[in-house]
This record gives sequence, C-alpha cells and structure tokens, in this order.
Amino acid sequence: MKKKMSGNKEVLQNGRKLSAWSSFWRFPIVWMIVGAIGIILIDTLFRQLTERLVEIVPLIFTLVMGFLAILVYKLTLTYVARRSTPEIATKRAGMEIVLGVLTGAIFITGSAFIIMALGGYSFQWAGSGYTSSVLISSIETALGAAMVEELIFRGLMFQAMDQLGGKPLALAVTSLFFGVAHLGNPGATLWSAFAIVLEAGVLLGAAFLWRRNLWFTMGLHFAWNAMESLLGIPVSGHVAAGLFTVKVNGDALLTGGDFGLEGSIVPVVVSLLISIPMLFATARSRRVEATNLPVSK
Repeated sequence: MKKKMSGNKEVLQNGRKLSAWSSFWRFPIVWMIVGAIGIILIDTLFRQLTERLVEIVPLIFTLVMGFLAILVYKLTLTYVARRSTPEIATKRAGMEIVLGVLTGAIFITGSAFIIMALGGYSFQWAGSGYTSSVLISSIETALGAAMVEELIFRGLMFQAMDQLGGKPLALAVTSLFFGVAHLGNPGATLWSAFAIVLEAGVLLGAAFLWRRNLWFTMGLHFAWNAMESLLGIPVSGHVAAGLFTVKVNGDALLTGGDFGLEGSIVPVVVSLLISIPMLFATARSRRVEATNLPVSK
C-alpha cells in the first residue's frame, strides 16, 4: 500500500514538474525570445550567404529566408506558446499585402513631396544605366527588413506584451523598443529614435491592430523602406544608391539630416494623422464585437 501511494506520489510530482515546464515555455517572454532568436539566426545566415551574390539571386535567397522566418514564427507560436496564428493566415494575404504597400508608398512619397515643397529636398534622376540592379537591390533589402522586423516586433513582441498587459501596453512597449533598436544606426540621435517611436512604432502597431494581420504591416514596412531607397533618401541612416539623387537643404528637423526622411518632423505628423484613425477604427470595431457577444444565462 505504501509502495502504491509512493508510486502515486511520484506520478503526481512528475505531473507537476511537466506542468511547470510547460508553463515556463508558454510564458510570453520565453516564447518571444525563442522565436526572435530563431528568426535572427536565419536572417544572419542568409545575409552572409547573399553578401557576395549579385543580380536577382539575393532576392530569391531573401524570399527563401522570409519563408523560413515565417515557418519559425509559426512553429514557435504553435508548439511553444500553444497559440493559434490567424495573423499569418493565407486567406486575403495578397490583398492585405497590396493595401499595405499602397499605404506605405503614399505615406513616404507624400512626406517627401511635402519636404520638397517646403524647400528641404530637390531630386534629380540618377541615370538609367543601373536601373534594374537598383530596383532589385532596393526590393531585396526592404523585403528582408520588413519580414524580419515585423515578425519580431508586431508578431512576437506585440502579442507577448498583449498577453501580459493588454494592447495599450503592447503598442507602447513595441514602439519604444523599435525606436531604441534604431539608435545604433548611422546618423541616429535621440530625436531620430523618438521620431521612429511615433512614426514607425505607433503607425505599424496601429496598422497591426486595425488589420489584425502581419501581411498588411509587412507590405507597409516594405514599401516604406523601398520608396526611400529608390528616391535616394537614406533609410534609417543607411545610404543606398537610388533612382534619384537628393539634395538636402535647410534644418535637419525638416529634412531629417544624415538619418534621412525618418528624422524629419514631417513624417512624424503625417504618420500620426494615419495612425489615429486606425486606432479609432480598431476601438470602434472592438466595441461592436463586444455588443454582439452572446449573453450567457
């Protein structure tokens, strides 16, 4: 009888150990870190593989990298966090990507046009000799950054913080960390980091809340970086050959200085004008859903 009780006790203890172990892996910070490490390792590996490749091959490698990064994200949330992943469902993915690309392109070109109208930028066609290589390079770089950063920030971190403290905390934390992550970039200042918090962190977080998927934010992020690069404007301080050469005139608060357009006050204002309606639409949608919930008896 004692042996049987001892056996039952051992089973119960093992059960508790398994439960505690499972709870550990399901803790939001844990699965967030696990997923982020996996995605960063894949991104780093493929960056090294594509360093010496030219033409369209790096773009193909970037697409493969993106697929694997999404796969790691899916596996992490499914088997570690034990959560579903409707935010990367393939239904309407194409439409969401297109809407995101259009939103990002309008945002960046509109901001650049306003700065140009205020005398901050002047553009000149750089020549058509390397148009195809510039296009491929801009698309490849922007695509890689958009997929990796959105999977980590709006995918893993946002949802982890949401689970811990709700959506307002998730929006605040991801926006802050997104700004901090850009402090090490060339030409970065405290102001440029703060600008990134508002114009990128808040805008992309609001977009994720509004559309409820990562395809839209990836499309927006991709078009943002690609348009800056093609216009010849530094992307978060990183200079790349574009289809145009841009001459910068005036105060850095208007032009963004060495950091590029993202350090300008103009996209900060424009992004808030886009973000606020998204947040209001999200709140309204959630109120409607709450009123339509069945009342339990």
